[in-house]
Amino acid sequence: MLREVTGVRYVTPLRTGGSVPGVVEADDLGTYVVKFTGSAQGRKALVAEVIVGELARALGLRFPELVLVHFDPEIAAHEPHQEVRDLLNASTGLNLGMDYLPGAKDFTPEVSKTFPVDPLEAGRIIWLDALTANVDRTTHSSNLMVWPTFGIAPPRLWLIDHGAALVFHHRWNTSAPDKTYDFRHHALGHYAPDTRAADAELAPRVTDELLREVTAEVPDAWLADDPGFATPDEVRAAYVDYLSARVKASATWLPTDFPSREELAAENVLRAAKTQRGRPDWLKQVPDLHGKPAAEQDGSVHFG
Repeated sequence: MLREVTGVRYVTPLRTGGSVPGVVEADDLGTYVVKFTGSAQGRKALVAEVIVGELARALGLRFPELVLVHFDPEIAAHEPHQEVRDLLNASTGLNLGMDYLPGAKDFTPEVSKTFPVDPLEAGRIIWLDALTANVDRTTHSSNLMVWPTFGIAPPRLWLIDHGAALVFHHRWNTSAPDKTYDFRHHALGHYAPDTRAADAELAPRVTDELLREVTAEVPDAWLADDPGFATPDEVRAAYVDYLSARVKASATWLPTDFPSREELAAENVLRAAKTQRGRPDWLKQVPDLHGKPAAEQDGSVHFG
């Protein structure tokens, strides 16, 4: 089960993420990026973080340790911004913390030009994202970190931020387990990802037993209000059934077609040109943030 810790010092909010997580020191002397139950994304985002993160770890992918953080807003009484205080006051009790990676940097499009990623590792990460319907690991928002090991070993890729995964749990009755998603613009798509080898390796390991172990990590309170289910265990069983069926249907949704760097660049130029044509003259000097060149992308650390 996930370890439980108690927050003892609120360090700072991380405004680069839509959910405004915060850096919190805990009574185990650890430092964590905490996602709060009071955020606009709601508790389903935390459920997705736990299920996908623990599944990633079980499959051998690098993912920071998750802990359950008991949080008292009083430790953040010094926070000057009212909207952040409102979030913290709405998050009394149990929240989710991810081990803070000191010195880690965003895996940006600019970094990806020189950072080596093995095709099989790229394939494994894309396979996990396709299995769990994670729609938020794109060329513009990778939710990947590069963490240096200070000379001990080469820097490695670490996965973070899976709150946007498991999109099916927002509408259980309208998403088939064999549904395909557009992964052509995945952050690792231009590394010649070997998704077929990843499927052959990982699919047999995602058993019902493993899925039951992973879903058991989710606190009951985060599952109790899911409409259509009488108990938290019924919700857990629904996750197990859906993901188990999705694994068996991998031949249908397995992504294999990815554009090259050159094709991505051409698409960005075309999109920027279309955007400019559709703007009035007075707006044509406003940059297109989605289509801007990789060299101009923000390189700050992101925790969604």
